[in-house]
Amino acid sequence: MLQTFWHTFAELIATPFAHIELVWGIVPLYFGLLLNELTSDKANFSTALQTGFSFLWASAQWIWPYFVPHAAHGHYLRLDAILPVNLLVTALTLLLGALALVSGLRKKFPRYGRFIGHTRFANYFMITLFPIQAHALSWTWQRLESIGVFAVPVWLLLHFGLMPLRGQK
Repeated sequence: MLQTFWHTFAELIATPFAHIELVWGIVPLYFGLLLNELTSDKANFSTALQTGFSFLWASAQWIWPYFVPHAAHGHYLRLDAILPVNLLVTALTLLLGALALVSGLRKKFPRYGRFIGHTRFANYFMITLFPIQAHALSWTWQRLESIGVFAVPVWLLLHFGLMPLRGQK
């Protein structure tokens, strides 16, 4: 069973690199993941800015294919072409990204919103969801379970593997 999850997880990680048009969207998320892992694990306005940028970048990459050129009106968003789950995930990512970015710029978190500064690991979820949200893969329970199964091992690997670069002992 773990082997099945491993193959699914490997598919999630490798798929964006098999489609050249997705590389532009996924590589900044990897840089964001590394940058977030190398910064403080405490919520602050710098981490909120990093998170806001990453979330907005991912949501922009996911929504861009639905902008359709129209001769008379320029581009318009074609929401009827988006699966409801993709639309929901994109909208939540966009809203959280905007909230994080504005909080980081204003240097003020909203009430009960300090969690948006604790996002060292949020890029993991955006990276693993990226091929699904970009329609290179479809939504399946197995893919979602695989993301969950590997979340803790990947977090431990990143946390302890990058600890020497953070200057912690």
